[in-house]
Amino acid sequence: MLKTTTALATVAAFLAAPAFAQKMEAPAPEPVVQAPAPAPAPMTPNWTGFYAGGQLGYANVGLSGFDEDIEDFFDGDDGLIGGLILGYDYDLQNGFVVGAGLDYDFMDIDLGARNTTLEEMFRAKVRGGYKIGRGLAYATGGYAWADTDNIGSDDGYFVGAGYEHLVTDNFSLGLEGLYHEIDDFGTGVGDDDIWTIQTRAAFRF
Repeated sequence: MLKTTTALATVAAFLAAPAFAQKMEAPAPEPVVQAPAPAPAPMTPNWTGFYAGGQLGYANVGLSGFDEDIEDFFDGDDGLIGGLILGYDYDLQNGFVVGAGLDYDFMDIDLGARNTTLEEMFRAKVRGGYKIGRGLAYATGGYAWADTDNIGSDDGYFVGAGYEHLVTDNFSLGLEGLYHEIDDFGTGVGDDDIWTIQTRAAFRF
């Protein structure tokens, strides 16, 4: 009888062992929830490359270097101005863009008592600016040359600023304002102050 009881106890213990072992197992770890990856920073367009296009706007011609009465007498007029643009920009990939370009404008603006008209203007320019999203705010300056219908041509300098926006990766629109100082065309009357503001459109390659 004792042997039978011992045998039954052994069998019961054997059968209970898996259940007991299951209870002793460590609980399964909680699943690790991964934090969502941060959204990538918005990419600004790359401005490196050549561009060509046109511009159209308004010019006002004044005179400097004399007293006010003489300046009023010889002051030029104002009128439409427009022409062609060509240039190259280089994107420094740190938010800044530098570049160089050429502008050629046509006009027909009377120069007052000098009995002549300003007919064309050429610029060789450099510019540098900072990217704002798909736009570029910049400062510019360089060499300017102007020609008249009967007293010849003369040169000087210009400075200004502008904003250009990439409508697509290959097409941009902009607005640029410039101040020019051109020598007196050999007349001794005084230097011409020429202010221009123009809209610009360019295809970029």
